[in-house]
Amino acid sequence: MAVGGAAKVDEFVPFPVKDQHPGVDFCVSSSPPWPEAILLGFQHYLVMLGTSVIIPSIVVPLMGGGNVEKAEMINTLIFVAGINTLLQTWLGTRVPVVIGGSYAFIIPTITIALSTNSSTNVIFLSPRQRFKQSMREVQGALIIASFFQMIIGFLGFWRIFSRFLSPLAAIPLVILTGLGLYARGFSQLAKCVEIGLPALLLVVFISQYVPHMMKSWSSIYSRYAVLFSVAVVWAYAAVLTVAGAYNNKPPNTQLSCRVDRAGLIGAAPWIKFPYPFQWGGPTFKAGNVFSMMAACLVAVIESTGTIIAAYQYGSATHPPPSVFSRGIGWLGIGTLLDGLFGTGNGSTASVENAGLVGLTRVGSRRVIQIAAGFMLLFSVLGKFGAVLASIPLPIVAALYCVLFAYVASAGLGLIQFCNLNSFRTKFILGFSLFLGLSVPQYFNEYLLVSGHGPVHTRATWFNDVIQVIFSSPATVAIIVAFFLDCTHGRGHSTTRRDSGRHWWAKFRYYSQDTRTEEFYALPWNLNRFFPSF
Repeated sequence: MAVGGAAKVDEFVPFPVKDQHPGVDFCVSSSPPWPEAILLGFQHYLVMLGTSVIIPSIVVPLMGGGNVEKAEMINTLIFVAGINTLLQTWLGTRVPVVIGGSYAFIIPTITIALSTNSSTNVIFLSPRQRFKQSMREVQGALIIASFFQMIIGFLGFWRIFSRFLSPLAAIPLVILTGLGLYARGFSQLAKCVEIGLPALLLVVFISQYVPHMMKSWSSIYSRYAVLFSVAVVWAYAAVLTVAGAYNNKPPNTQLSCRVDRAGLIGAAPWIKFPYPFQWGGPTFKAGNVFSMMAACLVAVIESTGTIIAAYQYGSATHPPPSVFSRGIGWLGIGTLLDGLFGTGNGSTASVENAGLVGLTRVGSRRVIQIAAGFMLLFSVLGKFGAVLASIPLPIVAALYCVLFAYVASAGLGLIQFCNLNSFRTKFILGFSLFLGLSVPQYFNEYLLVSGHGPVHTRATWFNDVIQVIFSSPATVAIIVAFFLDCTHGRGHSTTRRDSGRHWWAKFRYYSQDTRTEEFYALPWNLNRFFPSF
């Protein structure tokens, strides 16, 4: 209370709830100038290369391939990723997400490769023939499994799920979409700490500290910190390689640290257009399809978490359930293209690129579409793309430490909609996050020690289904959080407000909020033919 005319002292009040993220330089529907947009698009292309190289590096040797097959698979994966990214940003959710490879499909692919290698006639095949035979089985499984995603997307099943999804249930999903990939971070960086650690320190320093020290150029450093860091540390790694610093080191150290050990530049063709069925006609086995369908489910769940992070950093409103469902349907189209072209992997929304949207504060979908153009260009110009894909993976892992953290923090941002003074809220958050980390840790450790998962029956496809689902932190977290949020305290009068459902109620249907049309309307007036509800 003011006394004697003294000015009233402001009391501390909570920060206001925002359904659009403040402080973003360019939102989903706006775009930076063309020169900046091209540089930012190239930066997104550079970031998505990591997963596009890591996955083929794991599965190609098991499928019987060498450096030539690995280079071809990487180029095909990036080429199809470019097509899928354009489809998703034009006709899908229209949020700034890159559609790339998914780690969820590695287990089914390895199972197919090992079963092919153990067949009786494989000893009569050359390594390339063995690779093609494995790839054709993967293609067949992906083609059939893709219809699962298309059905739950285009027929509206994911719309039903999204309508029941509250901010409280979405928090563990988004957090563990980012944190669940922690094994791809510092543990991979440490394989060559002399280049990985400088890359990590440099990207943090340039993106977080330099803008405050040089305010006139602050946006330049914050937006292009990844380009600056990669260029400097890659050059530093090249100097160490040329100077002979790794000449007498163990093979694994040389593979991680040297800039000339990826084997991609020499193996990649100068120009080659990937085309459907380039490995031959697909073959179909029912067991492979079921395990791939499990991977498709995980990809759908993890993509949903990534989309939620991306629309926040793009300063868009919460997408209506019909937009989520539309995006999942087009994700299924992307998985179908993966099977037709033979990428050896399925599609998901790229977590690292969603983190880059947060780092740069540029959520423009045009930037992502330009990145898709770079994917298409450099996957055809094989040698040029191979040079960029040869960046040592510890540098990529250093970027992941920052970018995955941004996605996890987007999940933390959803806490503003919930009542943290509620014990129900605390239990659901803590319990789902704990199990989301603990259960996959158990399944992965069991697989590493025993060579198979905790579920070990004669039906290999069933073992893979269980292993794939419960090895995904985001999937375990959303199963637990969604179930508890829909059942625990359901009849209590405060449950709806504690979960934050009332904040997303105005986005429950497409036409309820006027801003929805700005962010999520289809181009070329296609909403007339593909209405959203």
